[in-house]
Order: sequence, then C-alpha cells, then structure tokens
Amino acid sequence: MGNINRCRIMTAMICAAALLLAGCATKGETGAVAGSGIGALMGQLIGRNTTSTLIGAGVGAGLGYIVGNEMDKSEAKKRENATPEETKALAGTSWKVVSVNPKPQKPFETMVIRFKDDGTVITTKTFADKTTTEDTEKYRIVGSTLVISDADYIINAKYKIDGDQMIMDTPDTSFVLKRTET
Repeated sequence: MGNINRCRIMTAMICAAALLLAGCATKGETGAVAGSGIGALMGQLIGRNTTSTLIGAGVGAGLGYIVGNEMDKSEAKKRENATPEETKALAGTSWKVVSVNPKPQKPFETMVIRFKDDGTVITTKTFADKTTTEDTEKYRIVGSTLVISDADYIINAKYKIDGDQMIMDTPDTSFVLKRTET
C-alpha cells in the first residue's frame, strides 16, 4: 500500500475516532474508543498488515477502557455528592426489578432500588429464606449512563426509561425494572 493511501486511511480513522469520542459519556468509553484508534495506528505502523492493525485496535480498546474506567473511579471518589442536575431524572423514584439476565448466582425474591434526592441509591434484596440485604451507594447520571459507585467500584450502566419501565444494561447484566410507589 502506498504512503498516500496509508495516510488517507489513518486520517479517516482519526476522524472516525473523533466523531465517536464526541458521543462518549464516560472516560471508560472515551478511553476505549481512543485506545482502539491509537492501537490500530500503532499496529499498522509496526506490523504493516491487517492482522497487526486489528490486534492493535483490540489491545488499545481494552487498555483505553481500563485507564478511562480508573479515571472514572478516581473522579467518583473525589466527588462528595452529585449535583441536582445529575440526579433529577431518577431522584425520588423507586423501582422493582422484574427480570435479570443472566440470573444472579444467589437468586433473590425481590429487589427494590430507591434513588434519593441526595445522590444516594438504596438497593434492598429479599431472599427465599426471608433474609434481606440493603446496600447504599452513590449515583449520578451522565447522558444516558447511570453511574453507580462505592468505595471499591464503579458501575457504568446504560439506562432508558419508557413510561413505568426502565431498562438498565451493565457490561455483564441486563435489568428490567418497573416503577413503584415511593
């Protein structure tokens, strides 16, 4: 492949990455897109073939996501409270989980999630033996991403509300929830 064609391909990839970055809501997403582009360029420069480009893109996306997600975690830890603007879409609402895919290892009978005005989310699970657990975490909304965090982790979940139903997708699990009375 000639140098002119290679330059055109690299320019097109950089432009595509820039457009994708504009739609990213979290640093993890941004890191994955940027890492993919940089990795593809590095793979092409080093290996000068399609396989190297694809391997570079994959490795770059993974590393970029990890770095960006760690930045998201760091930012979440630094922030004491979410702003009212970041919580208003869910503040004061309660939701009951009606389905989970894949099924959890420890099945629950009910799971209710309450989003408070102060940026905290309380998840109450009731199990078959009638024991309950209650977890309190922080939340905020960035675009169509629900960011739930605690001292040890951060979860970036895409969410969509349609009437009294919410669909929430994490990288590992999909939830369907129904709005309940608060």
